[in-house]
Amino acid sequence: MALPLALPGVAAVLAALAALLVLLLLLICLIAHVTARRMPTLHRHEEEKFFVNADGRKESVPSIHDPPTRELSIVVPSYNEEDRLPLMMDEALDYLEKRQKRDPSFTYEVIVVDDGSKDQTTKVAMKYCKKYGSDKVRVLSLVKNRGKGGAVRMGVFSSRGKKILMADADGATKFADIEKVEEGLKSLQPWPNQMAISCGSRAHLEKDSIAKRSYFRTLLMYGFHFLVWFLCVKEIRDTQCGFKLLTREAASRTFSTLHIERWAFDVELLYIAQRLRIPIAEVAVNWTEIEGSKLVPFWSWLQMGRDLLFIRLRYMTGAWQLETRKCN
Repeated sequence: MALPLALPGVAAVLAALAALLVLLLLLICLIAHVTARRMPTLHRHEEEKFFVNADGRKESVPSIHDPPTRELSIVVPSYNEEDRLPLMMDEALDYLEKRQKRDPSFTYEVIVVDDGSKDQTTKVAMKYCKKYGSDKVRVLSLVKNRGKGGAVRMGVFSSRGKKILMADADGATKFADIEKVEEGLKSLQPWPNQMAISCGSRAHLEKDSIAKRSYFRTLLMYGFHFLVWFLCVKEIRDTQCGFKLLTREAASRTFSTLHIERWAFDVELLYIAQRLRIPIAEVAVNWTEIEGSKLVPFWSWLQMGRDLLFIRLRYMTGAWQLETRKCN
């Protein structure tokens, strides 16, 4: 006879827990809304409005809102990358120069964005500027560290290409795989309002990477992927590969709306693209893990998890809007 009497007590506990969870969710929504910066930080410091050319003279940076004058811009965010950057630059420029010889109509620029580095990243990048000329290699030095997303945005806003490629400074993706993401972009034609995005993907390598990872890192990876799928982006398996090709119009529209400036910026970028109904292709690319990653496994994943939750809640509550502004 004791069992039926216990049921009301269990129900009361469950009801209390449910109420507590609802209050907790409302509190998180309130915190996300109140602490949100309403508009993206698009300010450019005076020193960031110029780049130093191969002759050592300052030249004003162009604007993403200007008509394009190059076929392709490559934006390389770099923070303390003096050791890893040369490998990536050598491979990329070798490919780009050979492609230009085959097709003289193909024009390009590489924009290395030094994200407030404390090492010789700018000095290393300037060697390539002097070797290839500042019309092909430009170095944009940021006054202080903004985070990878902030660095990419500053490079995008200073680009001249019809298409804009994000490429990591570590050279983990074979640069020749740009042809694969270009095909992905072509497959989306006709592009609505000239907007489309093609993402390099490592999803096909997941089984091999799991075999090399610890159980803890594998658990973090699956947890992050679940949060990305559950909260933000459902159609792209690998949101974090740093090899993404955007049309100029898609880059302008998405990056001018972007709020997140650190590791989870890729997720917000794709979330914005899906909200704007910009077509997205996901293309398998070759990828090799390079030592020297700036990610701190536990804390970086924790920060990204928080950012994912806030991305969803801030757009859902209207704290963030899909508005376009110009960089100043």
